[in-house]
Amino acid sequence: MRISGLHHVQVSITPGGEFAARRFYAELLGLAEVEKPASLGDRGGVWFACGDQQLHCGVEPAVARSRRHPALLTDDLETLRARLIAGGVPIVEDRQIPGYRRFYAEDPFGNRIELLQPD
Repeated sequence: MRISGLHHVQVSITPGGEFAARRFYAELLGLAEVEKPASLGDRGGVWFACGDQQLHCGVEPAVARSRRHPALLTDDLETLRARLIAGGVPIVEDRQIPGYRRFYAEDPFGNRIELLQPD
């Protein structure tokens, strides 16, 4: 037995937050929406493709702030930074890690999202 990869990561959104999730993840970050299976449609939320993996936005009554976060790779960190700032999303700088430039942003629900680009 072995783990062969990562299928998806889920972040939490509040009830009725699908529009705001689409604006942030699709319009600002450029992720393509993935159709949820009909068997899960009544749960709300929205899914996005992220390379060969997916990012699922699942509905919860309350979203607690935390340091937990997905880290999304990009090939143009500066354009993404400018797009987020123009969209009113604050950027949080952090210490760089070897081989990557990076920063953090918060989605409309308080989820911390790391964005990074290889050097």
